Amino acid sequence: MPDRRTHRGPHPEDAVLFAPVAVGRLRAAASDLAWLLDRGYAPTSSFKLVGDRYQLAARQRTAVARCVCSAEQAANRQARRVELQTVKGRTLWLDGYNVLTTVEAALAGAVLLAASDGTLRDMASMHGSYRKVAETRPALGHIGEVIEQLAPSQVRWLLDRPVSNSGRLKQIIEEVAAEHGWPWTAELVADPDPLLAGATEIVATADSAILDRCGRWLNLVRLVIEGRVPDAHILDLQPHG
Repeated sequence: MPDRRTHRGPHPEDAVLFAPVAVGRLRAAASDLAWLLDRGYAPTSSFKLVGDRYQLAARQRTAVARCVCSAEQAANRQARRVELQTVKGRTLWLDGYNVLTTVEAALAGAVLLAASDGTLRDMASMHGSYRKVAETRPALGHIGEVIEQLAPSQVRWLLDRPVSNSGRLKQIIEEVAAEHGWPWTAELVADPDPLLAGATEIVATADSAILDRCGRWLNLVRLVIEGRVPDAHILDLQPHG
């Protein structure tokens, strides 16, 4: 069935799955998961154990898994996070879909997760296709205005070439950049993850696999959402915070 969504909004079940009455159980699950990860237990089996113990639905399991990492991982990631002033005059590489879709989701009122490494993550997953939504251009505007204040010399957006409609999104990014005079380039690459993980430049992402490997990173999504989307629906399950 074609994707006919016009917004990056909440899943129909989220009002129940993440209602205030469910948050206590989710926080307990997150705390137990953190305890297991801190002691070296395998993530996959830990996710299943905790999810089964607390009888979590699939989306609740996803939420807990996405917002929890070990204390060691969180500390290592934070140690490589750059301060805002570090960006001035430097090139900034963006994990394009990761950054954009999270801000789109925030604008549309979808559930965002406050992770124990300090990032904000959404509940969506890319499944080989991207669809422009009503929030796309506003999200790009917010991202661009925040980046402009940081004054990088150049911004390089990396988009997954295999994802359907990446070429169209590249064009939209370039149009928005031209309208504002922003020093942006947008590139289609086979897989942005290894490029971002191995970059010598500052990268902007909330992808945990990249954060564990990259040299320096900027918590751009959180900066944009906290500054530009004050009414975002942020679910805080942090066991370390």
